[in-house]
Amino acid sequence: MSKTQEEIQAEKMWKLKMVMDETVEFPTEYMFKFIVPVAVVHQLLALLDGMDIDERASSGGKYISVSAKKVFNNSDEIMNVYKSVGVVKGIISL
Repeated sequence: MSKTQEEIQAEKMWKLKMVMDETVEFPTEYMFKFIVPVAVVHQLLALLDGMDIDERASSGGKYISVSAKKVFNNSDEIMNVYKSVGVVKGIISL
């Protein structure tokens, strides 16, 4: 039986959390990098409220690259950000 996209994504997130728990000393500053269609960048920025944000438009003007950083106390806080931005249509997490 093959895995669904949701199961594959959940497995990737779990692996990322395990690596962070083993290798990162908290609290630490963590940087997220996302690419989103211009039409939904406002939705992403609302979810990243309170973070230091840098935006750059793509050369064609259809997408925006968003880098956001903040100090986090544990890996669960970071995973919660990834989960919350997952609702943004067309988002690519780097």
